[in-house]
Amino acid sequence: MNKDSKIYVAGHKGLVGSAIYENLMAQGYSNLIVKSKDELDLTNGVAVQQYFETEKPEFVFLAAAKVGGIAANHTYRADFIYENLMIQNHVIHQSYLHGVKKLLFLGSTCVYPKNAPQPIKEESLLMGELEYTNEPYAIAKIAGMKMCESYNIQHGTNFISVMPTNLYGPRDNFDFDSSHVLPALLRKIHLGKLLENNNWDAIRKDLNLLPVNGVNGNQPQENILNALKNVGIDYHQNKTTIEIWGSGKPRREFLWSEDLADACVFIMNTLNFSDCISDTKEIKNSHLNIGTGSDISISDLAVLIKNETGFMGDFTYNTEKPDGTIRKLTDVGKLSSLGWKSKRTLEAGLRELYKWYIDR
Repeated sequence: MNKDSKIYVAGHKGLVGSAIYENLMAQGYSNLIVKSKDELDLTNGVAVQQYFETEKPEFVFLAAAKVGGIAANHTYRADFIYENLMIQNHVIHQSYLHGVKKLLFLGSTCVYPKNAPQPIKEESLLMGELEYTNEPYAIAKIAGMKMCESYNIQHGTNFISVMPTNLYGPRDNFDFDSSHVLPALLRKIHLGKLLENNNWDAIRKDLNLLPVNGVNGNQPQENILNALKNVGIDYHQNKTTIEIWGSGKPRREFLWSEDLADACVFIMNTLNFSDCISDTKEIKNSHLNIGTGSDISISDLAVLIKNETGFMGDFTYNTEKPDGTIRKLTDVGKLSSLGWKSKRTLEAGLRELYKWYIDR
């Protein structure tokens, strides 16, 4: 990409897209084009076609997606498969029709089998049963990966798929109904600390920014305490207990969103589809894992956050709730061999995210 190349970042307001957009801006790319969801509905094929006809982007980062944690994926299964398929189909196909030089498709490591050998290599794709809770989302993402691969084979396009591990960072989703485990835990523990300190001004500010089950910071203390208890933050006799879904034993790998953005721009600038394949006779598994290569249990993650926030209470584990995949660690050897490695530690990322959350 040249500094004046016309670059479309789809999903520029989300966790991933915003990090990519800011990375490009910081490096001096001056011809970025973006549209919010209200301005351009990517599930609308006619609207996407018109946008590509008008703007004619040269490079596309496809970071737009419907995303969420275990609860959201399990509850809104139809929404997750439909919306993600539509977004992918329209953006990838129009990129082909309008001669986009290179496209980067953002997938997810949930595409891998739930019992895949650890750490997970790219070759594990389609080698076993998916985790049930996020199966519709995973199938949509697999379709996007195979769509990119198939267009490259048939039409000679240069579309690359990447599989990021669990992400966290600025502008993460902290809504308990749809957030992933790390931001949900961070907010729960932060609110637990505020309850311990009897800091009701900060509690009300938090709920006014993001209500909990419809309860905002302007409501009576009793209503707020009930709402917090319903999401697993129980304040009783001057002591706070935080409920964590599942057993706490599953292990997860976490990548700072700005590190992911750095990897995406690196790939777009230095790699082509041909660099991602090892067998030209039967092309498959051409995607790239992006991660740190290290993981942590959910229970240990909770302790890290507890130490960072200064929370003094206890944790309980609700084993009636699903654990999800027991372990999901990526093998990052393929991308490392091509020249990129992650930089930020989980401890440093948590410290920065907590500061961002408090200051937002």
